Amino acid sequence: MDNTTIDKNLYDAVVVGGGPAGLTAAMYLARACYRVLVIEKEKFGGQITITAEVVNYPGAAPQSGAELTETMRKQAESFGAEFMLADVKELDFSQDVKVVKTSRGDIRCLGVLLATGAHPRMIGFTNEAEFKGHGVAYCATCDGEFFTGKEVFVIGGGFAAAEESVFLTRFASKVTILIRGEDFSCAKEAADEARNHPKITVMTNTEVVSVDGDSVLRSITYKNNKTGEVTTYSPEGGDTFGVFVFAGYSPSTELAKGLCDLNEQGYVITDLSKQTTKEGLYAAGDVCIKTLRQVVTATGDGAIAATELEKYLAKMRKTTGLSPEIPVRRANVHKPADASASKASTSGQASSSASSGELLDDGMKAQLDAVFSRMASKVILEVHPDDRAVSAELKQYMKELSALTDKIEVREVQGGEDLPYVTVLREDGTKAGMTFHGAPGGHEFTSFVLGLYNAAGPGQPIADADREGIASITEETPIKVFVSLSCTMCPDLVVAAERIASLNDKVSVDVYDLNHFPAFKDQYNVMSVPCYIIGDHKPEFGKKNVEQLLSLIRG
Repeated sequence: MDNTTIDKNLYDAVVVGGGPAGLTAAMYLARACYRVLVIEKEKFGGQITITAEVVNYPGAAPQSGAELTETMRKQAESFGAEFMLADVKELDFSQDVKVVKTSRGDIRCLGVLLATGAHPRMIGFTNEAEFKGHGVAYCATCDGEFFTGKEVFVIGGGFAAAEESVFLTRFASKVTILIRGEDFSCAKEAADEARNHPKITVMTNTEVVSVDGDSVLRSITYKNNKTGEVTTYSPEGGDTFGVFVFAGYSPSTELAKGLCDLNEQGYVITDLSKQTTKEGLYAAGDVCIKTLRQVVTATGDGAIAATELEKYLAKMRKTTGLSPEIPVRRANVHKPADASASKASTSGQASSSASSGELLDDGMKAQLDAVFSRMASKVILEVHPDDRAVSAELKQYMKELSALTDKIEVREVQGGEDLPYVTVLREDGTKAGMTFHGAPGGHEFTSFVLGLYNAAGPGQPIADADREGIASITEETPIKVFVSLSCTMCPDLVVAAERIASLNDKVSVDVYDLNHFPAFKDQYNVMSVPCYIIGDHKPEFGKKNVEQLLSLIRG
């Protein structure tokens, strides 16, 4: 007799991280009829989504990283994999049924796969941290446009340094690569493309000593580590310049610390089956010890980890007597990524151009329907246009959103500062705290939609302590957030600010797409995003969650 109990609130596996490793594992697990949830805190696809063209993934035509990983996500979804945008706070392995504690509540499961990847590493030269966001940057896609017509230095000799240097020539007048070793450490093809580019100069055996300046960078000092010669560069006429650091990555293993063994560099130690030293915890992708960090090795890790995790899950079903509901498969159509992938994806990347007709494809509309159906009340989108093209794009976005639900009303109002913009109002006409200047496309589409959900209620789950802290704000607190629609880190900060504003009318949030409001770049010396200003404080940089931003607001 079968004594198995079907548990509708239980997952077989939770995959933490939505990059190629996590998406591949989700596809394998779901295809094997296990219920799997992928939790990603930023956007599905991982680091590779900022790569303009992937040319070395076997069997796939050259395409952007975003297109490639969106195809992976859709394939996993077709087999029944589920997805959630949330921040994982802790992994509780104290019982047979594990608990994944997230910013959106606790998730119960039988096994966990850690696929959290890695983040850019700081080098540690003098004043590096002080000038982060004021000339020192770590993402060419996010920050390259801030250095249009200016000189930039690239620090590093690996694949990222070579590839991003070539990308930066789209904006910079000149790119100088400083390599600490004898030569590039990446594949010859990538190195040669950088080395032979007319706008790129390569300096080997050279390392940065320091950077300096006032509110922005004014000089960089570097040393030849063979001759000892020290050189200080300052642009003529007191102009600014940029320094982009591509010195490898640090593993995102905060969740694993104290739970399983890590090596000296902080990477997760696994056996050949990708199991960590903690039973039931597997790891895959760039978070692991490996000699090559590429999409192809990440997907291989994900496949191995999933097939080995299947064996563990089968055992745990017998041990606990619990079995999650079998996932529901969608239409199993696996077609190559096309233009629609760049129009919209689960990460909320909607098209940034209204010239091709509708901005939202059928897949995005279906996902929006699910969000809008949970909205508790109506919201009003008050559009303040001007005569620029971005204004037409803004109106098109709002028109398409309102066409999907009777819970969104659009009103057009003339006048205002920093046009064009849209302000979100509650059903009674009071401000919900959020105003977006420009058109919320690209990576800001998801943050805007979440802002509507938060304004209408019930909104994203929030910790009781954070809710109490937000309620305690008694002074008027305006927050300016400066973003780029290509930035992968901006949405976290925007969503956190909007969530706080939705719960306290003393807080207001104005989000600016700097591409359409360049005057703020000069006014606040913004050379990196995300950038935020709380009240009359100085500009600060970097992504923040609700807890972190609330701490800064309260001082």
